[in-house]
Amino acid sequence: MIALQRLNGASFVLNVDLIETLEATPDTVITLINGKKIIVRNGLEDVVRKVVKYKQLCNQSITVLQRTDEDKASTATEPGE
Repeated sequence: MIALQRLNGASFVLNVDLIETLEATPDTVITLINGKKIIVRNGLEDVVRKVVKYKQLCNQSITVLQRTDEDKASTATEPGE
């Protein structure tokens, strides 16, 4: 979720997973996956920066664990297997 401003100055929060496209026409127009368009005061680069930062924060704590052959062998010999 990112905080943005409508043209009238009202603040709102947008779910970035709903963004389909961003355009500068010269106002920044956000088109959502349902076809709805939102015009914001924020510049195109500002919106992109906020989206990238949000996605980085969401993914920074994800750790990928890979099981070694030794791990697989010990799991297969545990009781109940």
